[in-house]
Amino acid sequence: MKFLDQAKVHIRSGDGGAGSVSFRREKFIEFGGPDGGDGGRGGDVWIEAVDGLNTLIDYRYQQHFKAKTGTHGMGRNMTGGKGADVTLKVPVGTQAYEDDNETLICDLTRVGQRFRLAAGGNGGFGNQHFKSSTNRAPRRANPGLPGEEKSIWLRLKLIADAGLVGLPNAGKSTFLAAVTAAKPKIADYPFTTLHPGLGVARIDAREFVLADIPGLIEGAHEGVGIGDRFLGHIERTRVLLHLVSAREESPGKAYKAVRRELEAYGHGLADKPQVVALSQADTLDEAGRKKALASLKRAAVGNPILLSAATGEGVQAALRALMSEIEAARAAEGTEVPS
Repeated sequence: MKFLDQAKVHIRSGDGGAGSVSFRREKFIEFGGPDGGDGGRGGDVWIEAVDGLNTLIDYRYQQHFKAKTGTHGMGRNMTGGKGADVTLKVPVGTQAYEDDNETLICDLTRVGQRFRLAAGGNGGFGNQHFKSSTNRAPRRANPGLPGEEKSIWLRLKLIADAGLVGLPNAGKSTFLAAVTAAKPKIADYPFTTLHPGLGVARIDAREFVLADIPGLIEGAHEGVGIGDRFLGHIERTRVLLHLVSAREESPGKAYKAVRRELEAYGHGLADKPQVVALSQADTLDEAGRKKALASLKRAAVGNPILLSAATGEGVQAALRALMSEIEAARAAEGTEVPS
């Protein structure tokens, strides 16, 4: 299945049903009277977060959604039925924006959360509503009110506890494959990862969700390379694992380049807690490790972890460091930590 994290759709709620013009004809009632029923309300357009979806690919092939018109009123004071609603089912983490793609309508962060995007039009009054002392047989009824029509943008931001960042070929996908059941594409050329990936990591009988995004390069916030399009998928994370390849000529400069992109992107990414690791450490000898680690220590705050997803070195330490930050964030939010 292809990954799609943004889609534009056109929605229209249902028109209200028209009121009825009707008069009763009953035995022993000499003059009868109006008995036209009201029209039914038009259907609404809803958006709902459901389990089992992780992409907006369904909205590439269908972009128009229209709720049903309310049933017209009928004689004998029969009110028309409400028009059928339409529900847009989306993955958890989906945001809905107005047509300008900037004004947020709603943010669905949990399964079952719903929001009404467009309300159906009210049904029209039947002629029974217009009866008065001077007009005993009104021959008018209201039409139903029209529904709402607009275009909206759907934007998906993955829900994950930890996010992986780094330059292309920093070993992010290899790490994700090593600690979760995810099977990302792994190759020795830049931008092997074209779409974000998710996996569930487990450490000390505890679990957390890990997100991998395509690599960042200098100028990504200006659209260089794949650009910063996928940085939104780690906005919700509690901690970042910053991987710096040991094969870089200067790991310190590589670290600072990615940090600059995070700061330029904004949205609080540069302020998130982070764990820094020197990845692909198995490619260096002891002297090379010391030199690369020293370069990274001068640039990063704290002591970087020496890591090799291929051999397993430092993997447990990195997972425990991430879990520690996640638990601290959960405790601060008052979220129960699953065992």
